[in-house]
Amino acid sequence: MSRIANNPIDIPSEANVSISKVQVGVKGPMGQLSFDLVSGVEVVQEDNRLSIKAVKKDTLAMAGTVRSLINNMILGVTKGFAKDLKLVGVGYRAQAQGKVLNLSLGFSHPVAFQIPEGITIETSSPTDIRIKGVDKQQVGQVAANIRSYRPPEPYKGKGVRYADEQIKLKEAKKK
Repeated sequence: MSRIANNPIDIPSEANVSISKVQVGVKGPMGQLSFDLVSGVEVVQEDNRLSIKAVKKDTLAMAGTVRSLINNMILGVTKGFAKDLKLVGVGYRAQAQGKVLNLSLGFSHPVAFQIPEGITIETSSPTDIRIKGVDKQQVGQVAANIRSYRPPEPYKGKGVRYADEQIKLKEAKKK
């Protein structure tokens, strides 16, 4: 049984939630998101709270997942999500220009990353990248895609890493 689904979701005053039989929509000051409900999971709104209930016994596990997804949608449209990346290495730099993020990662060519719709990327310094958006999954996926161009290597730690990531460096081969 999912214990996460037992916790109700508080709806802030700036968020509007619309529930139908097959979809939940959330609208807020930063944007709007929608989610298709899983059959067997029911969402009920009472005043400023949402409660999630599993109708069938085999959908108990999905009730907690649905609760987490709806809670992330509410947080996204009210506060938004952000992920920070750091570039570590000599000559590694990033520059956001419109809908393109230009990356210089030690390759013989520059890497041009197309910024998807609904995501904003800021570069406060040439080695810091901040990815912001309302959809938590999309923000994380864009960060993972940028990191995949040059993941941190284990000997010197050079590459693109998350700001809070700790790299465990290996010792070099001894003669």
